[in-house]
Amino acid sequence: MSENLPISDALSRRWSDLLDRLDDIATTYPDALLASSMGVEDSLLIHAVAQRACPLGVFMLDTGRLHAETLAMVDVVRQRYGIEVRVMHPDPAAVQAHVTAHGEFAFYESVALRKECCGIRKVEPLRRALTGHAAWITGQRREQSVTRTELPESQWDDTFGLQKFNPLADWSSAEVWGVVRALSVPYHPLHDRGYPSIGCEPCTRAVRPGEDPRAGRWWWEQRDSRECGLHAANLIDRPRVRPRAADAVSSDS
Repeated sequence: MSENLPISDALSRRWSDLLDRLDDIATTYPDALLASSMGVEDSLLIHAVAQRACPLGVFMLDTGRLHAETLAMVDVVRQRYGIEVRVMHPDPAAVQAHVTAHGEFAFYESVALRKECCGIRKVEPLRRALTGHAAWITGQRREQSVTRTELPESQWDDTFGLQKFNPLADWSSAEVWGVVRALSVPYHPLHDRGYPSIGCEPCTRAVRPGEDPRAGRWWWEQRDSRECGLHAANLIDRPRVRPRAADAVSSDS
């Protein structure tokens, strides 16, 4: 399915280039998965992959602490595109053990405890979701955070052992919203209530005018620590891109 954007040629080219990029990724890595937090960038990517005859798989991490509006987006995606979002859950025993040992809101006490919570509720389910796949796709953008200013469009993910693509890396917020509105892409309702970045409910707040887009994520921490472990390379000073030969990738790996 193709669409004509009733907007500028520049934005139309952006959209066309994104579709071409996703086609290239799917051709080389047919088992690539799109990770969705149901934020606006992921909504745009879901809309893009839905244009393909055989859409790529989409999954979401349900930490057990998401906003009700986030969970409702799973049905929105199903109704609009016919895409079944695979919802990954943390290990209940690991969650209970952490809460018993440290308390229900221990993540407010230290970065270490917050990252331990993220590790249980997000990183471990992500690892399960990606097991056996050759690549994954995210909606990260360089403009989002000081931890993402050097984000490449393609990188080898040492943490999970597969190729990682960030096709919106150099997009601006205005470009994302321009395409979303032009194509009437359904998006998370909390964006209209001051939430540019949306995660777990107790760890996310609305931002004030002029604040950094991710100021509402883990707002009690320093700006340079605000990643959860899903994108560990954003916080580590090391080579960001590692080429991988296409013929070394099996479509059924």
